[in-house]
Amino acid sequence: MEYKGNWNKYLELLSKNYRNVEEVTEEIINLESILNLPKGTEVFLSDIHGEYEPFLHILNNGAGIIRSKIERLFKATSSEKERSMLATLIYYPEEKLALIKKGLNSLEELDKFYSVVLSKLVEVAKEITSKYTRSKVRKALPSGFDYIIDELLHLQGDQKNKDRYYSQIIRTIIDLDRADEFIVALSNLIKRMAIDHLHIVGDIYDRGLSAPVVMDALMKFHSLDIQWGNHDVLWMGAACGNLSCIANVVRISSRYDNLATLEDNYGISIRPLTTFALKTYAGSVNDNFMPKEFQYNKYSGTDKNSIAKVQKAIAIIQFKLEGALLKRHPEYSMDSQLLLDKIDYKKGTVELGGKTYELNDKNFPKINPNDPYKLTEEENVVIQRLYESFIHSEKLAMHISFLYSKGSIYKIFNSNLLYHGCIPMEKDGTF
Repeated sequence: MEYKGNWNKYLELLSKNYRNVEEVTEEIINLESILNLPKGTEVFLSDIHGEYEPFLHILNNGAGIIRSKIERLFKATSSEKERSMLATLIYYPEEKLALIKKGLNSLEELDKFYSVVLSKLVEVAKEITSKYTRSKVRKALPSGFDYIIDELLHLQGDQKNKDRYYSQIIRTIIDLDRADEFIVALSNLIKRMAIDHLHIVGDIYDRGLSAPVVMDALMKFHSLDIQWGNHDVLWMGAACGNLSCIANVVRISSRYDNLATLEDNYGISIRPLTTFALKTYAGSVNDNFMPKEFQYNKYSGTDKNSIAKVQKAIAIIQFKLEGALLKRHPEYSMDSQLLLDKIDYKKGTVELGGKTYELNDKNFPKINPNDPYKLTEEENVVIQRLYESFIHSEKLAMHISFLYSKGSIYKIFNSNLLYHGCIPMEKDGTF
């Protein structure tokens, strides 16, 4: 059959995935019905900056969605303490179960606890999955309990028979000593279905200690997109071997007392840099280079001095690399960022915008005033060793590949424009 216009083009595309009219019709009916379901919940997160514990808690509580469902279902029948316990049990099932069981005095108390909690978890699961198709829920069911959970979520028949069947399933789970595993499985299903899609709107890296752990969690998440933040792009450039980005990543890591992310998580050795820094700046270092204080800081005062020297050494290397890069690319129009040639090294001053300022730190043994952007031989060795570590880190390459596969500068999703900070645009406003 021949159709006028573009119909043949569409039919050819459909024929690649569907064998006949019946299959196409079935899919259209299915999609139309899905469009009439309530919209899945989207969660937007930005500026995680390596803070894994707050990030994990947001994922575990479904950005507050799970608690709101518990309030809706049980506010009239359960106390605040009971509702809080149920919420925490869903967020952290293994840990909370262990604490609860320690506080129970008999098998009878444990049996009663299981009966009440399992019934409530099923009710929460029903509520949280009600906006999705049965097919979608089935795909998310944990293996091993998938058939039982599917039965509990979609019981059919009259109410009396339904309640009897329901109660018998719960009773059998308890009698077979599978209640703990079933609680964990139901809790994980609830958390899985609470967030239908996750948007990470930039800046996973820097500052906090656990950006690699955040990346591991994101790689396991069922549905997400990422809009790269400036800190993410910096790490992407470093992983690709850009020397300026490498120096900047190391400087920020030392600034935030976070060299462990490089060394312990990604296997990037900073020992050559440390040796060079301690030798070059053997005396005291200006307080402006001291690492920022955080609760997780683990260094003594002596170590802070060492880190300050590392930060100063890599900062000078960074400024030289960036200056040389900008001189090679005048089309960037970033001459305002060229600072080392604005310094009077004898007076210890710098001229910016027609004004002269005294420098807080005047000790620059590795800068040649006649050629301030040239690396010394020692600095070249340091940055080349860092380069080798960055480009050969398998874990870093894996994480950065994930950023490329799931990320972009900006994304249009459900008619919303998502971006972190800014996006490149033409003068007429087009992307």
